[in-house]
This record gives sequence, structure tokens and C-alpha cells, in this order.
Amino acid sequence: MNYAIAIDGPAAAGKSTVAKLLAKKLNITYIDTGAMYRAFTYYVLSKKLDPKDEAVCSQLIDEVLIQLMPNNIVLCNGIDVTKAIREQTVTDHVSFIASYKSIRLSLVEMQRKLAKKVSVVMDGRDIGTYVLPEANVKIYQIASIETRAVRRYEENLAKGIACTLDQVEEDLRRRDYIDSHRDFAPLRPAEDSILLDTSFMTVDQAVQKILEIIQKKLGIQS
Repeated sequence: MNYAIAIDGPAAAGKSTVAKLLAKKLNITYIDTGAMYRAFTYYVLSKKLDPKDEAVCSQLIDEVLIQLMPNNIVLCNGIDVTKAIREQTVTDHVSFIASYKSIRLSLVEMQRKLAKKVSVVMDGRDIGTYVLPEANVKIYQIASIETRAVRRYEENLAKGIACTLDQVEEDLRRRDYIDSHRDFAPLRPAEDSILLDTSFMTVDQAVQKILEIIQKKLGIQS
């Protein structure tokens, strides 16, 4: 029997890191929805178009093929954009792209098709509320803004991306506002989600806690 684990929450709450490890321990597929929105944002920017122009961006969706490959490789029309989609210019604009209904509808359809084929761990902003409302387990993962800023700052430095801690925190506050106030599928916890605050948890502790929740709800052992 296939099953789905949904992990939602604000930017830099550690969702992707936790979801990847969780999928590995459960030996199921990990779907990074955020990488899909970033890849499309990268494509818009590569065309030197305005990411804040919804009409222009929406016209491009049918010409873009986004593929999530093994080892967390992201392809956009066959080009490896794994590192490029983490650049600051993409980060600065992805929340605008993700707020456009036509783009969300197209990418959500891709995500749902993937989830119908195999068991998945999927993380994002609206997985439990909109993408996979029937997910077997729903986690809403949070952390304080200060913790999230430090995590993203250190992550950027490790990837060679220039930034300051203040810049990262300001960006996160802006993204939180955009994500939670967009008209279509805003960021919010599903009514049946389980809140997990990872502010003072290590990654391994967070993964273990979710595994315990899955085991209790589904009887699945890692």
C-alpha cells in the first residue's frame, strides 16, 4: 500500500533536510516541491523577464519541464540547475512565482501524479492543506525566525553563496508574509497536522520524532 507523508512549514524550518533523511530511512521517494518552484523562477530569470509579472510568467509554464532526479539533482529542460536555484536572485523572487495560481496548479498536478505512483515524503508550504489533503501523516514543522535565519545563513555559506545574517533574516520575514498572505493556497497548518517545533532539535532528533509519529499512526517501522 502506498502512503504519503506531508511536511509543511515556513522557509528554512529544516523541512527539506528532515524530509530527505526521512525518505531515506523509510526507503520511499522524496519530492522537493520548493525546488520545483525555484527551478521555474530560475527559468523566468534566465529569460530576463520580470518574476513579478504574473501574466508573463504564466505564459511560460507549458514550455518548462522540471525533473527531480536521484541524488537531489534538479533539471530544468534537461539542464542541471541544482546549484543555480539556490542563488540569492532566485530566493528573492520565488515567493512571487509560487503565489501565481496558474503556476501552482501546473506544478501541483505534477506533484500529485508522482504521489499516486509511489509512497512519498513531500515537503512545501501547502502539501497537507492543498496538494495532498489526504496524506496519511501531516507534519507542520516550525522554528523561531532567529533559528531559521542562522540555519539558512550557514547553509548559504557552505554552498559558497554570499550573504549576511541580517539579510537572510529580513528575507525570511518577507517570504513568511508573502507565503501566508497569498490568495491561493496560503501557508497554514492543516487542521489535522501535528505541530513540530525544531528550534532546539537536531536534525536527527526531528527525524526520529517524525518516525515515531509515523509508526504510531501507520504501524510502519524504519
